[in-house]
Formats: sequence, C-alpha cells, structure tokens
Amino acid sequence: MDVLRASSSTLVHSPYISTTRRRNKTQFPKPIFHHLRLKLIVFDSSFTLFERNGSKSRLFMTLSSSPASTTESIEPPMPELEADGREKKRFDWYSHWYPVMPICDLDKRVPHAKKVLGLDLVVWWDRNENEWKVFDDTCPHRLAPLSDGRIDQWGRLQCVYHGWCFNGNGDCKLIPQAPLDGPPVHTFKEACVTVYPSTVQHDIVWVWPNADPQYKDIIMKKKPPYIPVLDDPSFSGPTGNREFPFGYEVLIENLMDPAHLPYAHYGLISNPTPKVKVDREGGSPLGMEVEKLDKNGFNGKQDWGCSYFIAPCIYHAFIDVDQRNGSAISETEKNFGVWIDKIVPRWMFHIGQNLILDSDLYLLHVQEHKVMQLEATNWQEACFVPTKSDAFVVGFRRWLNKYGGGTFDWKGKFSGALPPSPPREQLMDSLRQEPCTVHEGRTL
Repeated sequence: MDVLRASSSTLVHSPYISTTRRRNKTQFPKPIFHHLRLKLIVFDSSFTLFERNGSKSRLFMTLSSSPASTTESIEPPMPELEADGREKKRFDWYSHWYPVMPICDLDKRVPHAKKVLGLDLVVWWDRNENEWKVFDDTCPHRLAPLSDGRIDQWGRLQCVYHGWCFNGNGDCKLIPQAPLDGPPVHTFKEACVTVYPSTVQHDIVWVWPNADPQYKDIIMKKKPPYIPVLDDPSFSGPTGNREFPFGYEVLIENLMDPAHLPYAHYGLISNPTPKVKVDREGGSPLGMEVEKLDKNGFNGKQDWGCSYFIAPCIYHAFIDVDQRNGSAISETEKNFGVWIDKIVPRWMFHIGQNLILDSDLYLLHVQEHKVMQLEATNWQEACFVPTKSDAFVVGFRRWLNKYGGGTFDWKGKFSGALPPSPPREQLMDSLRQEPCTVHEGRTL
C-alpha cells in the first residue's frame, strides 16, 4: 500500500521503544516531555517532524486550551454547491507539491524507493547537476524498479536488471546490449524514464506528482508552501519520517485535535493547567473556530493562538509562549534548544517522538476501520461532534467535501477496501520489526 494507506508490512517504527508496556491504572506519572515543541509537515500516513525551541512555540499538535461552551453545535460538513447548482471548482490533488523525504534520511550513494499518491517513485542524487531527482520507479526496458539499481561511476542512475543508464533528465545514455555500430536505440523516446518535477525546501525533497510537459518548469511559477520559522537558525530542526497504519483523513484530523492530548498522551506531553479543570487529566472546553475556508485550506483561531491548514498536506499551529506564561524568555533560554540539539544524538529525539506517536496509533487504526464498516454516506453520520473542540476537524471535513470530492482522488489505484486489522500486539510488533531511519543517511 502507499503512503496514503500504509499497510502493517510497511510501517516504520522506533526499535528502541516497548509499546506493549502496561501501566497501573491508578498510576499517573509526571509528563516526561515538559517542553516538547512539535511541528509536522504531513501528507497522508507519512510526516516530517520538527522540534522547535524559542520564545514562540510553533507546533502542529497543540498543547494549550481555554474555556469555551461545551454545548454549542458545530456546523456539520455537508456537501456544498454553487447557487446555480453547479459544484464549486474541485481541488486538483495532482497539481500541488508534496513532501517526499527529509534529505537527512537520504543517502546520495544509492537510489531510494518511495510511494506518494499511489505513484512508485525513485529518489536519487544527480551529482552531475548537483540536485535530487525524482523519477518513476520503472525501467522502460522490462519494468524493473530503478530503486533497486545503483549510481554508476559517471553519476547516472543504472538499472540493476540489464544495466541501462539514465541521466538527470530521464534520457537513456547507455543500453549495453545495443551494438555500437547499430541504430542509436538509446535515444528513442521509448527508452526514457518519466521525470517528476522536484525541489528541495526546508531540507525536504518535494515532488509535483504530474509529469505532463506543461509542469516541467512549475517551480518557476509555484513553489512548495514556505514556513519562515523552518529556516530560522535560532530554532533547532531534527526531522523524522515514518508511516502509520491508517490513512490521510484520520491523520490530519488527529493533528488538528488538541482535545485528545491530555488523554491519549497522558504522562508524555505537558499541558498547562486550564482555567476550568473538569477532571484529573486536565481536559477542558476549548475555544476554537474556523475563520476562513476556501479551496486552499482554512485559517483557524484558538483562544491561545492560530493555526493554518494549507491543503492538502500541511497543518501549522503556533502559540506565543511569552503571552501564555506572562513572562519573557531570555535569549539564553531561547537558544538553549539549538545548543542542546547539537550535542544530543538524533536517535534520542526519536525515542520521545515515537513514544508519543505510538500512544494513540492503535486507537486511530481501529477508528478508521469502524468508520469504514459503518458505510456512512457522510462522515457526520458516523461521528457526533457537538463541541467547539472539534471545530478544526469539522472544518477539514467541510473542506474535503466542498473542494476535495469527499475523499482523495486515487485515479483508480485504490479500491477503498482496508487491509484486515490485526490484534493490537501483532500490529505493534510489526511496527517494531521494521527499520526506523534515525541517523543522517543511515538505516537502523
């Protein structure tokens, strides 16, 4: 399965964490990550995670809340039409940039297989043009995966099956089996590999999943979404990439849902004491609303900060820590996270990150299966969302129905049927058995 619908056989998991550890029900330990700052750039079941430290906390899994009415209804995400009955212009899923992989997890010496939007891709370093390339992961000869190939001594991508070689433009430069005095069959159009537009931004390889010639120079007209804080040297930026046993909609909704943090991640993430505390874990009413929703996403407003959904795959939320705490953070404190990031091994960050991500992984896996089993024609029929704490989740579903056609456009590559759901222990064991990339350019 691909990145949108990852199967348990392709899940990436930290090998350092035991997720089957049992805790006494009456034991409520202190949070082990008191000042965790998370930022995720997300598409479907894979993500790129950034930790940030500083006077402004910028995160995708938000941590604070403010009192709000718990009985106010949220507008359901019903399909919407133009006044004349015509559907509004649909969102084109294949005319946007998607993150493929952080470059710290890519080895320039070998090609890498990746699947995005159901497309089999190979990512490789073209040393002749000094840039990362993204090709269709198929040799035009006998359809062998180019990601199983190698980079030859001239810096070309070589198919490991019969040795055909390709340059950074996808042109075939060598067919070893072709006679030197025969016709130049390597120059035929049929010998070329499909090349997808790609670029690097925020130290991430991005791909434009449409190889139509009209998009060849799309980077000159439209760049990936730019988030200035990701290029701010006063912030630290360890990154990671993993897959989940659930799809795009469930993952995006979970990131937009701060109300689950005190419960699903109890003891792992510190939550400020709410003004109105209704239980031991620290849950409370949340003041959240969608201010603007259009084809490009929506803006969200909370009592404690702002957030943005940049369609289709970025959710950016931030909170001013100074304003929340009523105190200033000195430059020394602001830069402490940058300094500590330089001496703490990257794998240590992954232990904490994966522990948090694993703590609600099974819940989301089961949730997706139950929604599918209900065969509801509308998401609102399956879920009851009466409070403002679900405002962003409802906003996302409204966007999906209004502009995205109600679901991702697979173009026939996915039937909609989910793989069988294994027992919890089996699912988590399959995660731990998969390698987790936690070093720069290496696989553990």
